[in-house]
Amino acid sequence: MKSYLALLVLCQLAACTIVPGQHMSPLSRQSSVEMPSRENDAAILKKLNIQTINAELVIELEKNFKNFSLAPDNVANHYFDYRIGSKMIKGVPMKDELYTQYRVGPRDVLNITVWDHPELTIPAGEFRSAESAGNVVGEDGTFFYPYVGIVQAAGRTVEDIREELTRRLSKYIEFVQLDVRVASYRSQRVYVVGEVAQPGVQLVKDVPLTVLEAINNAGGVNSEADLRNIILTRDEKTYNINLLNLYEGGDVTQNVLLRHGDVLNVPDSALNKVFVLGETNHFVAGGATGRSRSLVMNKARMTLTEALSEAGGVNQETSDPARIFVFRGGLGNPEIYHLDAKSPDALLLADRFPLQPRDVIYVDRAEGIRWNQIIGQIQPTINLLNAFDGALKIQPFLGR
Repeated sequence: MKSYLALLVLCQLAACTIVPGQHMSPLSRQSSVEMPSRENDAAILKKLNIQTINAELVIELEKNFKNFSLAPDNVANHYFDYRIGSKMIKGVPMKDELYTQYRVGPRDVLNITVWDHPELTIPAGEFRSAESAGNVVGEDGTFFYPYVGIVQAAGRTVEDIREELTRRLSKYIEFVQLDVRVASYRSQRVYVVGEVAQPGVQLVKDVPLTVLEAINNAGGVNSEADLRNIILTRDEKTYNINLLNLYEGGDVTQNVLLRHGDVLNVPDSALNKVFVLGETNHFVAGGATGRSRSLVMNKARMTLTEALSEAGGVNQETSDPARIFVFRGGLGNPEIYHLDAKSPDALLLADRFPLQPRDVIYVDRAEGIRWNQIIGQIQPTINLLNAFDGALKIQPFLGR
C-alpha cells in the first residue's frame, strides 16, 4: 500500500513538473511554439525548423557576404535601428562637404595688423593679448574699424576682409600693408557626446575638424562604445557612421568633415549582447556557479565557441553537449540552430558559426541529471509518508 501511495504521488507530480527546469526534446525538429515571422512582406506565425550546425551550413553562411564583420549589410549594422526605431540614413552625408576656407562668424575675434601704424594695430595698449585687444564680430556679423567704419565679416574669409580693409584704408594711408587673422574662434561648434572619455563642445577652427579628430580630441572612445553605429545629426537628419570600417577596412569616406551645429553621438554596445543559458561553468562571486550570463560582442562579432568559452564552457557533470541550441530573433526572421558537440571536435564548426546580436545560446541538461532531480523532488514526500505511517499508526488499516 505504501508503494501504491508513493506511485500515486509520483503520478501527481508528473501531471505538473515531471521534468523540472527547461529542456529541449531530443527528437524535436521544430520549435514547440509559433513565432512571428515575415514572408512576402507579411507577418505570419509559424513553427521554426531546427537547423543543424554542420559543415554544409557553415559553407552556406560563409557564402553570404552579409555575415562578414565589415560587410555594410551585416546585421549588427541594422540592429541598432531595429531596436530603438531609429530613422537613420544608412551611410554618410553626400560628398558636398569638401573643405573650404574658414568663414568668420558672430563672436569671432579678429586680429588686424596695419604695418607702420601701431595706433590702428593696438589702440588699447601693447601689453594686451591679441584676443582681448582684437575686434569682436557682433551678433549682426559686423565690426567697427577706424577710418573704415562698419565692416561686414560674417560668412567671409579673412582674405576677403583684408582686401576690403586695404581698399578702404588706401584713401587715408599710402601703400597700406595689412593682415587679418582670427585671434579666437567662437562662432562655430560641434557637440561630441556618448561613450567618449571627455564629452563636450568642440570649436570648429581653420583646421578641418573630422569625425576621427573630434573623437580623438574627446579622449577617444570608451570600451563600451559601439563603433559600428556612430550617430551624426545634421540639419534635422541623422546619419550612420561605421568607424570600424574606417579603422579596420580603410573606408575613409566614414571620416566625415564636421560643420557648425553637428551632434556626434557614440552609443554604447548594450544592444550587441548574446545570452548564454543552461549548463555552463560560469563562476560568480563567492565561488558559486551561475547558469546564465550575458556577453558583450567585442566590435559586434563573436563565434559560438567564443561565447561558450567566455561563459566557462559546458558543465561536464550536468550538461548534454549533444544538445546545444542557438535561438535567433533575426530582425523579424527568427531561426533555431542545433549543435551536437558530444564530440569535442564539433567546436571547430562552432568557431566558424558567427553569432548575431541578441542570440540566445542554451546548453541543455543531461537526461540522467533530470531523473536525479525528479527523485530529489519525490524523496521528501516519501519520507513524509513514512513519518505519518509511524506517527498515526495507519499500518493496521492497510490490510482492510
